[in-house]
Amino acid sequence: MDLGESQLHSFIIKLWIEDPVDDAKRTAWRGQITHVPGGEHRYIKSFDEMADFVTAHSKCVGFENRPQGRLRKWIRCIG
Repeated sequence: MDLGESQLHSFIIKLWIEDPVDDAKRTAWRGQITHVPGGEHRYIKSFDEMADFVTAHSKCVGFENRPQGRLRKWIRCIG
């Protein structure tokens, strides 16, 4: 199946661990996700935020992730 550029979406996801900032000594991961074709990026603190970003760009081209839980489940599995 040959997808046209308007149907192809690429994302760059960068994840890192931040040093603890409180007495609890808990580390937290942070990230940045970039939509390659449009150049839009967002800093993220959770996999749900990542799923929201991808879903928003997918809806722009008419793709409906009907059971939105599938995308969220997949993103949580890779984390």
